[in-house]
Amino acid sequence: MKFTLSWLKDHLDTDASLDELSTVLSSIGLEVEGISDPGEKLAPFVVAKIVAAKQHPDADRLRVIQVDNGSGNLSEVVCGAPNAKEGLVGIFAPLGSYIPGTDMTLEKKPVRGVISNGMMVSERELEISDEHDGIIDLGADYGDKLGQKYADLFGLNDPVFDVGLTPNRPDCTGVRGIARDLAAAGLGTLKPEPKPGNVEGNNPVEGDTPVEGDTPVEGDTPVEGDTPVEGNEPCPVAIKLKLPKDAADACPIFAGRYVKGVNNGPSPAWMQARLRAIDLRPISALVDITNYISIDRGRPLHVYDADKLQGGITVRLGKAGETFTGLDGKDYGVDDTMTVIADDKNVLGLGGIMGGEDTGCTADTKNVLIESAYFDPIRTAITGRKTGLVTDARYRFERGADPAFVEPGLDLATNLVLQLTGGTPSKRKVAGKPPLKKHKIEFKPQRVEDLTGLKLKPAEIAAILNDLGFKTSGKGKVWKVDVPSWRPDAHGPADLVEEVVRIAGLDRVPSTPLPRLHGVAAPVLTAKQKRIRRARRVLAGRGLVEAITWSFIPRAQAQHFGGGDEKLTLANPISIEMSTMRPSLLPGLLSAAQRNLNHGASDLAFFEMGQTFHGEKPEDQLMAASGIRVGTARLHGAGRHWEGATKPVDLMDAKADVMSVLAALGQDAGRAQVSRDAPDWYHPGRSGVVRLGPKIVLAHFGEVHPRTLAEFDISGSVVAFEIFLDALPKARKK
Repeated sequence: MKFTLSWLKDHLDTDASLDELSTVLSSIGLEVEGISDPGEKLAPFVVAKIVAAKQHPDADRLRVIQVDNGSGNLSEVVCGAPNAKEGLVGIFAPLGSYIPGTDMTLEKKPVRGVISNGMMVSERELEISDEHDGIIDLGADYGDKLGQKYADLFGLNDPVFDVGLTPNRPDCTGVRGIARDLAAAGLGTLKPEPKPGNVEGNNPVEGDTPVEGDTPVEGDTPVEGDTPVEGNEPCPVAIKLKLPKDAADACPIFAGRYVKGVNNGPSPAWMQARLRAIDLRPISALVDITNYISIDRGRPLHVYDADKLQGGITVRLGKAGETFTGLDGKDYGVDDTMTVIADDKNVLGLGGIMGGEDTGCTADTKNVLIESAYFDPIRTAITGRKTGLVTDARYRFERGADPAFVEPGLDLATNLVLQLTGGTPSKRKVAGKPPLKKHKIEFKPQRVEDLTGLKLKPAEIAAILNDLGFKTSGKGKVWKVDVPSWRPDAHGPADLVEEVVRIAGLDRVPSTPLPRLHGVAAPVLTAKQKRIRRARRVLAGRGLVEAITWSFIPRAQAQHFGGGDEKLTLANPISIEMSTMRPSLLPGLLSAAQRNLNHGASDLAFFEMGQTFHGEKPEDQLMAASGIRVGTARLHGAGRHWEGATKPVDLMDAKADVMSVLAALGQDAGRAQVSRDAPDWYHPGRSGVVRLGPKIVLAHFGEVHPRTLAEFDISGSVVAFEIFLDALPKARKK
């Protein structure tokens, strides 16, 4: 969420510094991710006048001009702009200036033999627009402002805040919501809600005259007065909600107003400046108005070219096979789970996400229909994920736009349209009702201290809640608190406690140590956790490197290692290679060994501690410690040894690993029995099973079967072991 300081001050009466604002925003849960000041990069640029211009002696397309930048000395500049002429007032960049539009720094060097001591810049070089056919012409009216900084004169030194919002704060997707939180935190006073005729942000920044120096566009002067919003004529466009009962919440309300005779020119300079500051490209007055109100109030809107509509507007669910072309020029398919806006013939757009190109507004638009609606957050989010569309409208609707601001938002947009583009409005047409629910919470002020330890007076608690828009009533130990329509995240008393504490300040919460119990504290780790840690230390001490592999593997591998049950197949796997829960740790370790061998490694020793899955019940999820040794990776290391060349690993290396872990875990190796009935993925006759009696299997070990190695494209000597930690008898209490 981006906004400028002046934009914030449209809603918040404050003298706080940038540092104070940043600190308080982050402390109340609106983390400031950055503050940028565009005035810094524009600081060197000043208003200057060309007092003389002559042809360059060695270039037909270049001119040598004398520039008065208000310093008392003329600067000689080589300029190739076709409009560089005597008397022109523009923007001058002295030597050493960084030109943002071309990513260059001006240096003193000759241009065709003449040294240029600066530069008269174009709009593209200042990133105002893509225009670069000539230098900026401010007009003769700026001739008395030579030497003044361009950023100061045109209000471009407005710091921009970038605030990261959590998904539960839809109210702060508008500048006014952020201002409300700051006011509640004591950093100013929230200005009154403006009337439809007094639109916030309509006071132009200093220098509201267009950069080109032409006659100001309509609406470039301050928007003032209480212009009537409601017209006398009924809205000529029919609006209907045709949703099944089980999807009636997809769009509970859709409000529209017809405005005829608009003049869709450029939006005023103050609005364009603010949109550019937050990285939104100004398009036209009608489009810019919707973007402006979306940021200002968190109220997404849309404007249709009414002359392009084929019949009335209908909100319904999509149909398989229907498509539309979005405002981004791309085609999108819809299905019967998506909320669509349609006329009598075509789909016009996705509700709450994006409008269509076919009914988009252009410079030729004369009659419009303004839309203000409420779309279900969950359905909007699902549709956005299916289509991959990430828009400002989706960002707000999927968090929960204020349903009570549907009709006021329509009036606000209508008023701006009338004042900036002219036209005659119709009466408002509304289909449905806003999904308003009176939500009252029984709240005990004592809960603040009970849950957080922060002692606050009831009056301070009530003041914080009221400043945030919650209305408190009642006296005594239990209050009734009305939740405002813009706070769908507040459900119970704990949510109110959170609001109070974040505004009062988490730094005021006392740090209180836990009471010290008598005697020695009880052990924290369970017996199982202790076994896992001890086994990990033993295996690492024996030269094996711990690996962490995926818990899901290809189904063919799972079947090879005794698993692959249909019940353990993932419903929504990441890929085909990760479709089934693993019955053993060995497939992951062998895959890791195969990748290392492909990269030139020859002697490997890995182990892993993790869960294996043998059924869908909790008791079927077992902890194992498994490992493999490849090549000559024996206990004493690979390669040559003082006794001679190291031999390839064999089953005794794997047995030694198993017995070392069992001994470390308190198992008497003398009581254990070793049998030859190892599973099929081990080599018969070169493998074994460690048992306690006929039923308790503690471990498998041995050489890996050649057929199993072939499945993983591995050749050579490979031994493995599997220790079943859950099968170990519990240690006797001392």
